[in-house]
Amino acid sequence: MTEPQRSALVDERAELLENEKVGPRLHVMRVRSPRIARALQPGQFAHVRIPGMEAHILRRPFSVYETFPDEGMLDILYQVVGFGTEQLARLRPGDALCQIGPVGRPWDPPAPGQSLLAVAGGAGAPATFMLVKEFARRGLPVDVVLGAQTGDALVTRERYAALLGKDPVCATDDGSFGYAGFATEPASELLRTGSYSRVITCGPEPLMRKVAEAASSAGATCQVSMERRMACGVGACLSCVVETSGGKRRACVDGPVFDAREVVWL
Repeated sequence: MTEPQRSALVDERAELLENEKVGPRLHVMRVRSPRIARALQPGQFAHVRIPGMEAHILRRPFSVYETFPDEGMLDILYQVVGFGTEQLARLRPGDALCQIGPVGRPWDPPAPGQSLLAVAGGAGAPATFMLVKEFARRGLPVDVVLGAQTGDALVTRERYAALLGKDPVCATDDGSFGYAGFATEPASELLRTGSYSRVITCGPEPLMRKVAEAASSAGATCQVSMERRMACGVGACLSCVVETSGGKRRACVDGPVFDAREVVWL
């Protein structure tokens, strides 16, 4: 597949429109950011400076859940895990954010005749949504497997169901909703019994590794979205290195999307 064309980076002042708690330590924020919303491709992310954290100069990277280009808006689903995201959860409509985007290598776009399986675990679910949406828009076959620790944490399930016109396959670690266990099991079963030309996955690395192995056994290409801590977000600081068969690559600009065959799993 050819390298997707990328838009130039934009440094944009964005307005927070909504900041809704949707699950345990999970929030969806909607921001007005017209230039980034129009330019961002599935799989790319925004690098956000959080207001009220002037002593912390580093931005935070967030996968973009969905864009609404005509309205100039985008949604970001985030998990509260530390000081930065705790501060983000305190923001209210009308607050301003500064963000750089669209950052990173996107998913390869759909091609005629392709069928897709998307497998997302935990906070990885937003990263796959926009490509699933593009497959659905083009009328191409697509299935989704979502995994989370509990049923309450499956906060993307309804949006995926509305998009697909059917429920995604769900798995929970505690068995409180859907398959009892990890998302790798129903994903592997679908790959054994179905016919998919492409697989995309985002989530914990053990999940992505197993999905990549199952995709390879099924003869499907597989791309993974790698999560790393980032400092600059523009490829200068080398804080987000991913080990690949071609050497060290930067998740922020060479990724976050990689061909699974290139990743050296640690």
